[in-house]
Amino acid sequence: MEDFSHINAANKAKMVDVGGKVSSKRKATASAIVALGPELFEQLIHEQGVHELKMPKGPVFQTAIIAGIQGVKQTPFLIPMCHPLQISGVEILIQPRQEGQIEILCTVSLEGKTGVEMEALMGANIAALTVYDMCKAVNPHIEIKELKLISKQGGKNDFSL
Repeated sequence: MEDFSHINAANKAKMVDVGGKVSSKRKATASAIVALGPELFEQLIHEQGVHELKMPKGPVFQTAIIAGIQGVKQTPFLIPMCHPLQISGVEILIQPRQEGQIEILCTVSLEGKTGVEMEALMGANIAALTVYDMCKAVNPHIEIKELKLISKQGGKNDFSL
């Protein structure tokens, strides 16, 4: 089973040893598309260059950003083969799109021996789930439509959609 990095010679799960790898700057960005529906989308507020959606539970996007950052930090506790990382930065942007949708972008960076793709995906996902949670009383039909990695830099290969 040498072809699989997370399986040992006895065909059992293992965490990859990154101890011999060279540290490098790494960055990944993931996105999630959330379809709010027209009623919620019309309630978006644009103040001082920031979009926000205010619900009885509070400011939706600011809460989602904080939740997404927490999601990034919790990734190794939820995804078994992810290493605990010294994250150097997380930025989550939430912006309106056409047809009652928002896009959540989560960018994670560090200098280390392994990438941050899973952390970026987790941050975007948790932010999207938080938007759903805070708005479901107004529209229980909100859809989290897409979650995908859109770029990665550092390590063996760079990637960009």
